Amino acid sequence: MGESRLRSERGGIRPWFIVKRSILKHLKEDQDCVVSTMVDYYGLPLTGKRAWPKSDRPSVEPVAVLIEEGMRTDISAEGISLAQRFIPYVAMHEFEALLFSDCATLGRSIDREDIVSKLERIRRDFVNPEAIDNSPEGAPSRRIMGLVTEYNKPIYGNIAAMEIGVETMRRECPHFARWLDALESMVAA
Repeated sequence: MGESRLRSERGGIRPWFIVKRSILKHLKEDQDCVVSTMVDYYGLPLTGKRAWPKSDRPSVEPVAVLIEEGMRTDISAEGISLAQRFIPYVAMHEFEALLFSDCATLGRSIDREDIVSKLERIRRDFVNPEAIDNSPEGAPSRRIMGLVTEYNKPIYGNIAAMEIGVETMRRECPHFARWLDALESMVAA
C-alpha cells in the first residue's frame, strides 16, 4: 500500500482489517486507480482478529496464492467493480528471494563476486528463487547475510534489484511474473 512510510515504527505487517479498509478507501475514492499489495507470507498474522484471509488453511496451492484469493474474495464482497481493480501479491518468502534470479549480478552488485558460486549453490537447491526458504534460518536474506555479514537489506537489496532487473526476476520467478502480468493487463485495458 505504500503507507508504511507514514508509520513512526518500521517492520511488521498490519492486520488484514486495517489493510482492507485502506484498500477499499483508495478504490472508492478514485474510480480509475488500481490497488495492489506486495507483502511476504512470513510474519502475516495467521489467526485471530489480525489474521489475513485464508492464511491458516492448508492447501495444495501455495499458501500465498490461497491468501491472494481470500483477499480478492473479501474485497469483492464490497462490490465487483472494486475487486476488478485490486491485484494482490503475497510473496511466499521475502523480497531477497527475487535477487537469486541472477546470482552473478547479485554478487557483483554488492561488490562480492567471491560469493557467486555459493549463491548459485543455494539457488540450485530450489525449483526457482521464490522457493528459497526452508527454515527461519533459511530465509533468503539470512542466507545472504551468512555470506556477507555487512549486507544491509534496504541498501544492498535495492542496488541488487536494480542491477538484476525486473525482466530477469520475471523470467525466473513465475508467481512474481503472474503479478506483473496482471498489473500490466490493467494498464493495457
